[in-house]
Amino acid sequence: MSSAKALAGKKKEILKHWFQTTVDSYPADTARFLKNQQDPFANPVGQTTYRSLESLLDALIAGDGREAMIAALDPVIRIRAVQAFTPSKATAFVFSLKQIVRDCLSGETDLVALDRKIDEMAMAAFDLFMGCREKIYELKATESRNQFFGSLKRAGLIAETEADGPGF
Repeated sequence: MSSAKALAGKKKEILKHWFQTTVDSYPADTARFLKNQQDPFANPVGQTTYRSLESLLDALIAGDGREAMIAALDPVIRIRAVQAFTPSKATAFVFSLKQIVRDCLSGETDLVALDRKIDEMAMAAFDLFMGCREKIYELKATESRNQFFGSLKRAGLIAETEADGPGF
């Protein structure tokens, strides 16, 4: 049996375990809330995470490429990038899929190709995470710069012209 067929046959079970493992990376109270709150308006993080994981499994089953994986990873990685996760902790949920698949498929198929796809997914997740963090730091630096120049302007130490922007 091909790994895609085996994965498709156990998709619900794999998705359930993967979601549980992923939300378990949060503090205990948060993880409990993410698992138990089904209202998408009360729990957008849990719902977004679940939908992203489901899309990632669909991409693996269909054999989709990197772009499909990035599209599926983007929402969950954006969430994890603004939280207090290190890069390794934020992307570890992707690697956990390997063991979950092994537990659920237990010798039914050769998993070498699937392992490679999961590794590609992990690399894409890391790239996305770092891009999000870079953007966050860029936004923080821009905000700090704007606050600094605003303070100087209010103090009368600089004058702003329409053509030049802030000037001395």
